[in-house]
Amino acid sequence: MARGIATFLMFEGVAEEAMTWYVSLIEGSAIARIDRYEAGEAGAAGSVKKAEFTLGGHRLICIDSYVKHAFTFTPSTSIFVDCGDESELDRLVRELSAGGEVLMPPDNYGFSAKFAWVKDRFGVSWQLNLA
Repeated sequence: MARGIATFLMFEGVAEEAMTWYVSLIEGSAIARIDRYEAGEAGAAGSVKKAEFTLGGHRLICIDSYVKHAFTFTPSTSIFVDCGDESELDRLVRELSAGGEVLMPPDNYGFSAKFAWVKDRFGVSWQLNLA
């Protein structure tokens, strides 16, 4: 039996910045733990070896990878947020898409009252829904 399940986000040097920003945007969110690389370890000293945080109760883990990869985030995997009201959805669209891009602008696409899909400045994809 699995001991725990979390969404895992791999960054290259901006994990703490991204995590701190996400926690500031979503009510009921918090940083639980940050472990950092120390001098002489594989990663850059002070960067995130492993951090855990929650977004609205959902558990996530993030790291700063010291290994350079030929891939990054893709919109096919995203963080899905059921917003409490239209103003929250509009605020998240505005803030999360700043420096990123809007993949689907806020609208009624027939499956909810309002929906938007954005990619933030770190490349993470977000689906924002108003049921």
